[in-house]
Amino acid sequence: MAQSKLAREQRERFRRYKEDVKNEGKPFFPFAMWHDTVMAFVVVAVIVGLAFVWYFTARHHPTEAGILGPLYADKADPGTTSFVPRPDWFFYFLFYLLRIFKWPESVVLGTVGIPTILLILLIALPFYDRSEERRLLRRPVALVAAVLVVISMGALTWKGAVAKESIASENIAEVPKWASEQGFSGNQQALRGARTFASLTCLTCHTYLGAGSSNFGAPDLSEIGKSRDKAYFEDYIPNAATKYGNTYMAQFATLPKDQVAEIAAFLAASKGKK
Repeated sequence: MAQSKLAREQRERFRRYKEDVKNEGKPFFPFAMWHDTVMAFVVVAVIVGLAFVWYFTARHHPTEAGILGPLYADKADPGTTSFVPRPDWFFYFLFYLLRIFKWPESVVLGTVGIPTILLILLIALPFYDRSEERRLLRRPVALVAAVLVVISMGALTWKGAVAKESIASENIAEVPKWASEQGFSGNQQALRGARTFASLTCLTCHTYLGAGSSNFGAPDLSEIGKSRDKAYFEDYIPNAATKYGNTYMAQFATLPKDQVAEIAAFLAASKGKK
């Protein structure tokens, strides 16, 4: 009986709603369509206006920042081994999440898990929020959730925008710990090699004592010195692709020989924790 009464009330409310729309509402064409057209024109006009501001404030000094940035920056160098890419501004929140979830085991949680869960909750909102009340002050849970989402997204975007490219410095800071655990603290050449190793892109694909990321099947190098000697690494590093067929590894053929020797000494001294 209760369900039948509720169904009748819902049908009655729907009937009154349709009558109100018919008597007092406005058709989609041309009213709503006109509003959408005007809003689309405003958005495009703002984008075009910002493009003009960007161009005309930077065109006299192309490499110096105008109001909205420089006209162009340095030319791309496909052979660089030290460039750290940054995303577009609308991915800054995800960029900073990667800094929070920086351990390999938790990267999926930060990049896929959390955004996917939030997106599913947003898509499902009409299905689990069945309240007829629409005044914000009478919907404290929805209001608090919306405010928290806006604050968190804004904070993550801001933190991602101002974040310094400190990945290399963070890796370099690990060198004393590596030297202590691996036992090459007294080997100056290996220490210099460890710092060079940490400052290049090696840890983008390799892992070393928990640091770095495992990509393209690159092995962990924490104990690589058990199976190879320094002479092997000195030959392998600059000739990985041409002589050993490793086309995935970054090309270090132009790396100075003294730096290659230092990295080779570091890898040869990496025999696992003492």
